[in-house]
Amino acid sequence: MDNVFITQTSHFYPNEPVSNDEMEDYLGLLNNHKSLSRPIVLRNNGIKTRYYALDKQGNMTHSSVQMAANAIRGLEGDDFKLADAEVFAYGTASPEQIMPSPAVMVHGELPEAGNMEVVSFQGSCCTSVEALKYCCYALAAGDAKEAVCAASERLSALMRAENFKAEGDVIALNKRSILAFEKDFLRWMLSDGAAALRVSNKPAEGRLSLKVEWVELTSFANERETCMYLGGEKMPDGSLKGWNMYPQDEWLPKSLFSLKQDTRILGDNIVKLGGVFLEKIMKKHNLTKEGVDWFLPHMSSIFFKDQMKQNMEELGIVVPEDHWFYNLTRIGNIGSVSAFAMIDEIYHSGLLKKGEHILVAVPESARFTYGYIYLTVC
Repeated sequence: MDNVFITQTSHFYPNEPVSNDEMEDYLGLLNNHKSLSRPIVLRNNGIKTRYYALDKQGNMTHSSVQMAANAIRGLEGDDFKLADAEVFAYGTASPEQIMPSPAVMVHGELPEAGNMEVVSFQGSCCTSVEALKYCCYALAAGDAKEAVCAASERLSALMRAENFKAEGDVIALNKRSILAFEKDFLRWMLSDGAAALRVSNKPAEGRLSLKVEWVELTSFANERETCMYLGGEKMPDGSLKGWNMYPQDEWLPKSLFSLKQDTRILGDNIVKLGGVFLEKIMKKHNLTKEGVDWFLPHMSSIFFKDQMKQNMEELGIVVPEDHWFYNLTRIGNIGSVSAFAMIDEIYHSGLLKKGEHILVAVPESARFTYGYIYLTVC
């Protein structure tokens, strides 16, 4: 990708940071009881603050579409207006409707933008990487000179206690005190927000740019069963039964529209498979330890950091601790937004020097998809 550069970045996080002690003020209590799993999950994930597009009464303050539009507007400057963009690619794990596609809904929120090619990627954390790769291909092929890619999530909509009322009634009836861990676990992991990148066919004038050397993606779904899911129920044989295969009166009691994670297979696969793919692309691109000055890992939990570090060192990539750059502890896990949020923050940090190389790692546990982005500061 000789002529593809990230020339501006932006983000939008709604409202004020929410501390660990305030989380249930926003998300609500199940059966008027504090969650027993919350302190356990928070102790392991290392997250101290996050953002919710909610007020303390549980009312929505921003839609996912509005957050994405706000982040995209932050890309504008003296050398770029949204009307200049010819391609818009967008990723999310939390679309707010089945149809129209989430990308055209964001485009519809931007009347100042012109008509453009619009592409949606819907899935989980790697959708932003997929959106970036699409923009890169469009520019590298000469189809466009300017593109915008963005991601946004309003995951708090899935985590409100009211969404578990039917299941909570069953819990109360059977005198059980906790929501199933696979459903409660993610309530204390996730955050809301949006981030956007401007992608151009030439570097910016008067400021740093990030040359996109390559973007690599792969899926292990042919080898592994579903791990994280929404809109279905996992069967004993590991298969996934979708919401439209159930009668409507079972949707709420089975919490089909709550986000769940099979933690039994998460730990055995998420870091290991990322290493398998990294080894493959290191050989493909002749990547060595000298080629990584900054490492930006998307982590759902600080719990995985030591495992990732050991995995990389076994592959010969040793990045000093002070050149691991992540913001999980301050902004939480924003799903598809997380990779762009790290790129945005380091781009504006003043830490980067021309000639340095950045490796961004994005594992996705939904059915084990992995993305890597390799950038050169110029």
